[in-house]
Amino acid sequence: QVQLVESGGGLVQAGGSLRLSCAASGSIFSINTMVNTMGWYRQTPGKQRELVATITRGGRTNYADSVKGRFTISRDNAKNTVYLQMNRLKAEDTAVYYCATNWINTVPSKWGQGTQVTVSS
Repeated sequence: QVQLVESGGGLVQAGGSLRLSCAASGSIFSINTMVNTMGWYRQTPGKQRELVATITRGGRTNYADSVKGRFTISRDNAKNTVYLQMNRLKAEDTAVYYCATNWINTVPSKWGQGTQVTVSS
């Protein structure tokens, strides 16, 4: 099995920056078979979880329109870690951010515990 552990959330003023990290752990077999594309989702109370960004093992990225030009996803395959650099944060970026991997039928099957990001205006 694979476990995902996020870190780096917190409180920041609008216009500021935060960097989230997510480390995947597990057996070598699990990591190699389950941790291919990695991504970040976010969720606010009363709303569905929404995709923020994804990155393949080869480094191909995809972003939600709402974060393009402000957020950057990257990964270190040697450390099995994915990052989300968030710049020019807005109040509407406030959410719980979840790391995800192991997509099955377009839905991730492995999730981290979530980390709160709060942007004050």
